[in-house]
Amino acid sequence: MSEASELDEIAREIRSCTKCRLHMNRTNAVPGEGNPKAEVMFIGEAPGENEDLQGRPFVGAAGKVLTEAIENFLGLKRSDVFITNVVKCRPPNNRDPQDDEILACSSYLDRQIQTIKPKVIVTLGRHSTRYIMEKIGKQFRSILAERGKPIKADLGYGEVVILPTLHPAAGLYNPNLRKYFEEDFRTLAGLLGRDKDKDKRPSIFDFLNGPRARGKEGNSNVLK
Repeated sequence: MSEASELDEIAREIRSCTKCRLHMNRTNAVPGEGNPKAEVMFIGEAPGENEDLQGRPFVGAAGKVLTEAIENFLGLKRSDVFITNVVKCRPPNNRDPQDDEILACSSYLDRQIQTIKPKVIVTLGRHSTRYIMEKIGKQFRSILAERGKPIKADLGYGEVVILPTLHPAAGLYNPNLRKYFEEDFRTLAGLLGRDKDKDKRPSIFDFLNGPRARGKEGNSNVLK
């Protein structure tokens, strides 16, 4: 089965899912969207009101911030990457997803990761960052403590770089945090070799291959 067909099957299961209480009030489940062979995968926490209405991830104000960052810092289009959430249905009143809801929904995200096999996973905010870090056996402290620090890990299909950053909504609520989000996207651009100083910085392949390869070539409540 192709990556696109597998993702379509996962999306079909998500849209009919009743594993947790969140299905009871949803308008639409939000499986995610993007390139089934994306090198970069963005993982948020849960759909909001606009996402619930449209059945698409990150289509509100935070989505505009994310889309502009993808285009301006990476020189990519939304359709070049894959965007999804840990939880696929909107929590009531946009509350935080609860642990049992994340657990019930996590198998869908795990299958999406294994199907796409991204080289870089960008976790947007504390919920997705905590989930992925705990999955690879690392302790999560806080999103401000973890953001901007690439982590090399093996998720079963080969090595991947995980880059935690703030949820795009954080900068909307607190303009002082926008600089951190932008700094992290510059780090991401450097890892992908898509920044202005790309000739001076290691690429994602250098980072994954370790020091020998680098030497051969030439490094609200959203904050809890």
